[in-house]
Amino acid sequence: MASATYDPELPMVHRKDVRVTEREIDSAGEPLINGDRSCESYSVRAAILPFLFPALGGALYGYDIGATSGATISVESSTLSGTTWYNLSSLEIGLVVSGSLYGALIGSVLAFAIADFLGRRRELILSSVLYFVGALLTALAPDFPVMMVGRFVYGIGIGLAMHAAPMYIAETAPSHIRGVLISLKEFFIVVGMLFGYIAGSLFVDLVAGWRYMYATSAPVSLIMGIGIWWLPPSPRWLLLCAIQGKRNMLDAKEFAVCCLCRLRGQAIDSSASEQVDSILDELSYADQEKQVTISEIFKGKCLKALIIGAGLVFFQQVTGQPSVLYYAATILQTAGFSAASDATRVSVLLGLLKLVMTGIAVLVVDRVGRRPLLIGGVSGILSFGPIGWLMISEVFPLRLRGRGLSIAVLVNFASNALVTFAFSPLEALVGTGILFAGFGVIAVASLLFIFFVVPETKGLTLEEIEAKIL
Repeated sequence: MASATYDPELPMVHRKDVRVTEREIDSAGEPLINGDRSCESYSVRAAILPFLFPALGGALYGYDIGATSGATISVESSTLSGTTWYNLSSLEIGLVVSGSLYGALIGSVLAFAIADFLGRRRELILSSVLYFVGALLTALAPDFPVMMVGRFVYGIGIGLAMHAAPMYIAETAPSHIRGVLISLKEFFIVVGMLFGYIAGSLFVDLVAGWRYMYATSAPVSLIMGIGIWWLPPSPRWLLLCAIQGKRNMLDAKEFAVCCLCRLRGQAIDSSASEQVDSILDELSYADQEKQVTISEIFKGKCLKALIIGAGLVFFQQVTGQPSVLYYAATILQTAGFSAASDATRVSVLLGLLKLVMTGIAVLVVDRVGRRPLLIGGVSGILSFGPIGWLMISEVFPLRLRGRGLSIAVLVNFASNALVTFAFSPLEALVGTGILFAGFGVIAVASLLFIFFVVPETKGLTLEEIEAKIL
């Protein structure tokens, strides 16, 4: 057996005495597309941390949404801003709100170029560093340009985290709780949003309160980075790299078994090697050994996945959701809650309502399915809940997942930034009623898209989704 060598992607993986032979690697047969995965073994305690630390990346994104809602009131207050440059124009306020989204656009572009090279784990570590630096730059900014640099850097962290976190969770979670865990990542976004609204309510009456709102995310980003550094990489990503000739197959398979043991706990010790064999067979059968070309992303299975994933996140944004979330406190002030503290407190109630409804979706997504929740949500309240992010993490073929998902994330943040930046001038131009009526028309179009285009992926492994649906 070839001796295993140190790999910087695996600093904390403790190997067991795993013996791998050439015969085991070469014994690729028909994949277990129709196999029974209901007996997949895992420890609940072991499955928590591989979800929790990547999900903090989503929480930090949500926190930025909630905190910015209160920060826009604080930073332009003549008495509470604590700056000499508080008299910001509506364009500058728009840039404060959407600055992190434009950074997220750049992060999505970077993810397209570097994600497959770095791997999911190191991409998440990089995002935590950018979160930390961006939070401190924004909180300590001596002037408006530095504040915008901080918002932009933080946004790049958002783009990388929202690309890598769903992929890491999807590739490491047991198949029959994958939907719950990825949806819980969306739940963490809403939890972060709620804490952002709470921070806005607590700090809005303090001088320079906006600095405290943004600084609060710095220690959380440190926890995220340290936690992800401790986690193992995705076994599927390791095996894919080996199939594509980027690392030694024997070493990659041994590392994958060790990583899977850490991800599943003691319950899988006896079957880890068989599960790795199964993943390897399915990847080999799916012709994963070819290198990805740009044109491939817009052909065949990946094109179909791109239409599904990018379509969902596009409609999720252009139905008006970002406007309500980012401008919550400002909208509430216009609605009659004239005091800043009153507006931010009511924003907390908005966050609580969104948290409850997202929690319900998380609890039932793997029992009810993705399509019923989407159709019911969009039909009743114009809501997509956590399903958009769940679907884009599931539908792309593994070999193309990194770049395909980065395009979907790019579409998400581009449409989000456009709607967020354009909301205020459009409201002034056509009025609130006509603007939200337009959002309603777009919601009807999104319902038709879901009904005719979006498939059901409940209960399927990632390999089964690729084989049966795409």
